[in-house]
Amino acid sequence: MELRASLSKIEEMKERIEEFESALRNCEIRIENRDHIMGEAVVQIREVVDHLQTLAMQADTLSVKYKLESNRGQELASLLRKIKVLSIRAKSFL
Repeated sequence: MELRASLSKIEEMKERIEEFESALRNCEIRIENRDHIMGEAVVQIREVVDHLQTLAMQADTLSVKYKLESNRGQELASLLRKIKVLSIRAKSFL
């Protein structure tokens, strides 16, 4: 009787181990997927930062040109300065 109880307990433990292994495999798959998504996001962020840096350089040039010309030019210069600030802030994410 005691042997049967022990065998039954062993079978229950084997089933639990299989459940844990399955749950572990699912977690590993989810982690791999998340890592892939994070890698893609980092690539996209770098591309955006590069683009913002290019815009910031263009903004410097244009802001000097338009700063003194008119109210519209001053508005444009202000927007271009904001682009430059965004570029600097974006660098901190890398």
